[in-house]
Amino acid sequence: MTITIREGGPDDLPAILRMLDSSVEWLVSQGRTRQWGSEPLSGTRTAEAVERAMAEGTTYIAEIDGEPAATLTLTDGPGAYLSHLPAPGEPERYIHWLASDRRFKGRGAGGALLAHAAEVTRRAGVGLLRVDCYAGDDRKLVAYYEAHAFTPTHAYTHGPDAWPGQVLARRVD
Repeated sequence: MTITIREGGPDDLPAILRMLDSSVEWLVSQGRTRQWGSEPLSGTRTAEAVERAMAEGTTYIAEIDGEPAATLTLTDGPGAYLSHLPAPGEPERYIHWLASDRRFKGRGAGGALLAHAAEVTRRAGVGLLRVDCYAGDDRKLVAYYEAHAFTPTHAYTHGPDAWPGQVLARRVD
């Protein structure tokens, strides 16, 4: 098994949406519908949000033996939905839309992308890499990021249903 990471582009949007849908399907099978709901994300405004993030930053695709297995997009900040939180006070890179095709679960594609994002950030002369994620239920997603050297910084809630979120940071300098 070989993991390679490449830059993604507009032609990768269908594969990225399939990864997101795969993640939703898996979350639903686990009874974890609060994170991303119970309907495929490809049929919602999510495609527009993913396209917007891709236009604002750089998307990376992890491939396992040549097949797209995971994705994330790096931008210069979190976006307006977290504007109520304190700014970090320094340049940063921000991870959006980390997702994997569940067929590749446990093979390290997500971790490889996180390591790649840290290296790209460091090479750019930026010392801070941040991400936010769903922090409800048993906080497994927060623990995943902690296992990849991220530290929780700001908890928040979003929207009328008080969706629980967590911002995490990782020093890369």
